[in-house]
Parts: sequence; C-alpha cells; structure tokens
Amino acid sequence: MSEQYIRANGIRLAYEEFGQPDHPAMVLVMGLGTQLLGWPLAMCEELANRGFRVIRFDNRDIGLSEKMENAHIPQAVGLMLRARLGLPVNVPYTLTDMARDCVGLMDALGIERAHLVGASMGGMIGQIVAAKFGERLLSFTSIMSSSGNPRIPGASPDVIRAMVKRSLSGEKPDLASSMALWRKIGSPAYQPTDAQLKKKILDSWQRSDYREGYSRHLAAVIANGSRVKLLRKITTPTLVIHGRDDALVSVHGGIDTARNIPGSRLKIFDGMGHDLPEALLPEIIELIASHALESATTVTA
Repeated sequence: MSEQYIRANGIRLAYEEFGQPDHPAMVLVMGLGTQLLGWPLAMCEELANRGFRVIRFDNRDIGLSEKMENAHIPQAVGLMLRARLGLPVNVPYTLTDMARDCVGLMDALGIERAHLVGASMGGMIGQIVAAKFGERLLSFTSIMSSSGNPRIPGASPDVIRAMVKRSLSGEKPDLASSMALWRKIGSPAYQPTDAQLKKKILDSWQRSDYREGYSRHLAAVIANGSRVKLLRKITTPTLVIHGRDDALVSVHGGIDTARNIPGSRLKIFDGMGHDLPEALLPEIIELIASHALESATTVTA
C-alpha cells in the first residue's frame, strides 16, 4: 500500500486507504510521535474485509506528513510545571488544531460522516472531534487514551523519566534505548520477540526518522489539560478500550474517559499495555467493527 497525499486544514497529510471507496469510512488516528504504521497492517486489512473504507494517516509533524520545521521545540519539564500551576503555556499547535486536521482530511476525501478510532493521543484528538464535530461521526472508539483528568493516576515514574529524557535529547534514540522504552510500555503478557520489536522500530525509522515532532506532540498533550467537561458533551456512540497493565496511560485514564462520556461502553484487557499486541488484534477488531455496525444501525434508525 503506497502513501497518498492531500491537503487538510492547510496541512499536507500522508495517508493510506484500504477497502472500497463506497463503503462506510473508518478513520484511524494514531498517537504521540507515532506514524500511521502504528496501526497494524493486518488490522487495517481485516477492518476493510469487514466492509469499511479504512483510512490511516500520519498526524502533522510526523512520518511523511508536513513538518512544522519553523516552530519552536517546547521543553516538556517547563510546560508540565506551568500547566500544573495553572499558568498559560505557549505551544506551536494544539490538539484542537490536530482535531481540525482530522476533520479536514474527511472534508478533502469527500467523507460526510465516519467511524473514528483513536489510539493514545489519537484518542484525545478523537475526543475533541466527537465533542466539537460530533455531527461528522457515526461512532467513536478510544483506545489506551485518557480524559486528561489531573486527579487520576498517570504514567509510572520510570516511564515519565524516559519520555521526558527522549523529549529533551537532541539526538536520535539508539535501537537499544528504543527497545527498552517499548518494553516498559508494551503489553507485559504479550511481549514480542526481540527480532519482532527490532523490525518494528527499524521499519518506522526507515520510513521517517524525523523526531522533532515528538516534542511538539507532547507539548500539545500537556497544554490540553483536562477534557472532562468536553467528554460530557459527547453524544456519539463511544467504545473505550484499555489495557489493565498500561504503564504509560494508566487504566484509570480509560475508566475515567468512559465514566464521563454518556452511554459509553468500556472494555479492559488484562495483560495489555500501551500497544496493540498481535494476540489481541482479533478481539479488538471484533469490538471495533461490532461497535461501528451497531452504532450505524442506531444512528440511521
């Protein structure tokens, strides 16, 4: 599957499509600093086989999408301190800007309404789309994401240190440290082999090794703060999926997301961390597809 390019919300986005163009659209929004490759190819193909027009894309500032190269690179520690103190923070762009990119992609592709699936930061972006552009969605699935509620537990301390260190470093991370971080945040019950993990990382770097966007993505997340009030406005049928053993975005983030979105459903997987492990893909795909089909029936009834 080769990339295509389109302008959305004034930004040149790289994307891929699976399935038939006349099938109901399902837009996949990936997380912080992660390319569209974060959505497993097998997952995209199977969702297309289930009757969806599947679109995965690189968010702005990552992968093959347009880079904000003239924008400053915020320092995560300073942003965290200002945000915690309730002080204004200056970031190159916001999660709301990225939500508008998503809606703009739908506009550019001629998609009036879509099923939206977001993972991690992509789930946060999806929450904003559902709250502010809910008329454009048929269903929403939020995976391993959070409400941004400061009262719930966050990432484990060692993961926070690793993430901030990566943001502060001006150098490309080496393979060993990248594999170590993946091991920290991945699913403890479904760990890939070293060879599988190495291939995953190297495939991503071969496609694009641009890393400055990671820090700007992180800044957008920090600046966004709590979305609890926003979540309560969502009327789109919502499914929340989370891993009980997620060391990056605590399972409490998923629970709080579901608690604050009216009528949402919650599925927690034991042994799942902050990834989409191959062993769980069949069940995750079934949950997403069934939710989308049920929601479409409800919306059109």
